[in-house]
Amino acid sequence: MTERAVAERKSQGLRFVVHEHKATRLHHDFRLEIAGVLKSWAVPKGPSMNPAERRLALMVSDHPLVYAEFEGIIPEGGYGAGPVVIWDTGTYVPLEGDPRDGIKAGKLAFELHGKRLKGVFALARMTGRGTGKEWLLIKKRDAYADPGWTLETALTPEKLKALKIKTPPCDTE
Repeated sequence: MTERAVAERKSQGLRFVVHEHKATRLHHDFRLEIAGVLKSWAVPKGPSMNPAERRLALMVSDHPLVYAEFEGIIPEGGYGAGPVVIWDTGTYVPLEGDPRDGIKAGKLAFELHGKRLKGVFALARMTGRGTGKEWLLIKKRDAYADPGWTLETALTPEKLKALKIKTPPCDTE
């Protein structure tokens, strides 16, 4: 994606998607459109609208933009085998310059405009331990913050029945 295309997308709001994914364990994949790909973090406990809950977010492989629309059951034997549904989607606006610089620096602040997730969030890389892929997903205190918020599943029995086996549009070894 060219610099001009990135600037145009940024002015309209870049895409984000959160997939609920039941692979080995149930988790949520938090994805931000950055530089023509979906930068991705696996969030074991899922995102939260409660600013007191900091959620571990493990950076994983980038995904192509077309993955933002993916829902289905990844077949057995494939990477991430199991059901995947879109838990939330919308746009986001970076709050501190170019998000690529934020990724490099280990701190990225943004405002989400989703169906479930709204307001200011931050991703902060944890330092001093681990592999360097450990980040925290943090909801900032704003008008959308909800201390009583609870995570609700999108993987309902009805939704699971409607899913078809599909090979995802990416190679995520």
